[in-house]
Amino acid sequence: MTSYISATLTAPETRLELAEREIPEPGPDEILVKVAACGMCFSEVNQLHGHYPFGRFPVVPGHEISGVVAKLGPGVQWPEVGTPVGAQFLYSSCGHCDYCVRGDQMLCDGGPKQVTGVNHDGGYAEYFIARAGFVTPLPAALDPVAAAPLMCAGITAFNGLRQAGAVAGSRVAVLGTGGVGTMAVRFAAAIGARVAVVSRSRRAEDEMRAYGAEHFIAAEAQDPAEALLAWGGADLVMNTAPDTATGLAAFGGLRPDGTLLYLGYGPEPVTLQPIGLVLGRRRVMGSPSGSPKDMRDTLEFAAAHNIVPDVTRVTLDDAPNILESMAAGKTHGRSVITFN
Repeated sequence: MTSYISATLTAPETRLELAEREIPEPGPDEILVKVAACGMCFSEVNQLHGHYPFGRFPVVPGHEISGVVAKLGPGVQWPEVGTPVGAQFLYSSCGHCDYCVRGDQMLCDGGPKQVTGVNHDGGYAEYFIARAGFVTPLPAALDPVAAAPLMCAGITAFNGLRQAGAVAGSRVAVLGTGGVGTMAVRFAAAIGARVAVVSRSRRAEDEMRAYGAEHFIAAEAQDPAEALLAWGGADLVMNTAPDTATGLAAFGGLRPDGTLLYLGYGPEPVTLQPIGLVLGRRRVMGSPSGSPKDMRDTLEFAAAHNIVPDVTRVTLDDAPNILESMAAGKTHGRSVITFN
């Protein structure tokens, strides 16, 4: 076979187009990956709407990629051909700024952001060109299809928890029950944190309690900040909802020294009274996806604790309709494009 099928966004607000391409040869410092699966993430909706200032069109979307190393480019010796790997939101980095040499490539300030599926072709395709050093071997215990969303939802939740200092015994409130929120609940429970979930309704209550949440707050019936205080307050409030206001509504439920962490957000500004920050020594922070070292830690932790997302397998032919439904807010759960 010399050609493969990919799905492309040719411009903002357009429908995904499927087409054949020639299988590329990996160049220096590149790896050709035969894609097994690619999760469909809300980030693709942002790309569809042209929300990324560093985005480009046309582009093959998708950054929750699992597959197998098919060929190594000149100068690349690892991972070996045949190795199951995952690829993530961060496509590459400059390699020489302070953040890169410290192993925190996600914060690279040596040039424009290099993002898989946003300004580099991603995983809505049977083959994907990755950069050396930016794919991670998959632990043998992880199914490559179920594990695909770990490359974004998983690392975002796991890295957010540890960047914000969550430990065993911490009180963690997770706002939202989508892909990142569900992962945050499961990872927080696995590290021994006490977990509360805030959602608009009680629709996901049984599911979240099964994943380890001890408390559930329906925002349509209770003020989230007051309900969190009645629970004992939160050391960490994780906003995984795709808007800013949800986090602000729960800020008053933080304990002293608590942190409001934005993983999901909207275009609205974060507006808070300084007195609540100063007198309670509280803080507001954000955390992006993560660097290659964070991806490795996420996958190892997920394998050790048997944590993988619940996914719905779909085909590339299904992707255009699913992406339109995601943009319209009509989907629930995690769809994963499979190529096997």
